[in-house]
Amino acid sequence: MHPGATGAFKALFLVFASLCAWYSGYLVAELIPDEHLTSAVYRVRSIGEKPVLKAPPPRRQKCDHWTPCPPNTYAYRLLSGGGKDRHAKICFEDELLMGEKMGNIARGINIAIVSYETGKVTATRSFDMYEGDNSTPMIRFIESAPTKSLLLMVTHDDGSTRLKADAKKAIEALGSRQIRNMKFRSSWVFLAATGFELPAGLPREKINHSDDSKNRYSGWPAEIQIEGCIPREQS
Repeated sequence: MHPGATGAFKALFLVFASLCAWYSGYLVAELIPDEHLTSAVYRVRSIGEKPVLKAPPPRRQKCDHWTPCPPNTYAYRLLSGGGKDRHAKICFEDELLMGEKMGNIARGINIAIVSYETGKVTATRSFDMYEGDNSTPMIRFIESAPTKSLLLMVTHDDGSTRLKADAKKAIEALGSRQIRNMKFRSSWVFLAATGFELPAGLPREKINHSDDSKNRYSGWPAEIQIEGCIPREQS
């Protein structure tokens, strides 16, 4: 067959096939009710529009722990200050005992006293260690803690400049291993107990020193924290 004739035949075949396809579609559209056709189109389109199933957000735990504390335990979280606008926090059993929102956090060493038997806060106070003589009042405050108390301590800004030796000794007697290493603007957190022993291995103390080559903020080290679960007293 001549090449020109072959090309013409192919063109005619394509035109014929297109007309058949158009006519078939026309018949389908005429025979299927509009509402059924619309429903079918919607179902096809919705396949790609269905939302992807997502895992539910993790349940918030006490004091923003990653995992829940076991039954019959107290949850705690101690966060030191970091920079001018990142204030220290003391959280116990999901209650903010000291923090910016409470209006009771300040420069220096901040201490909360909690009854071990009830889990309720009995006193909170801040002691400025940059100006004034506040070491002696802090010692008296620590010694005023009733038997079987938890003492939770965090620094904000500077907690060492006017921290006297007798105050260091008082905190050291509670089990601190870092209080004598405190330097200007060191970030420090500490958990202590009076009248009973805390379980071995419980996170109790952490320190981070100011270092211009490593500081997260200008003139300030990064904030640090400890958290854990304290077994309640068994009745």
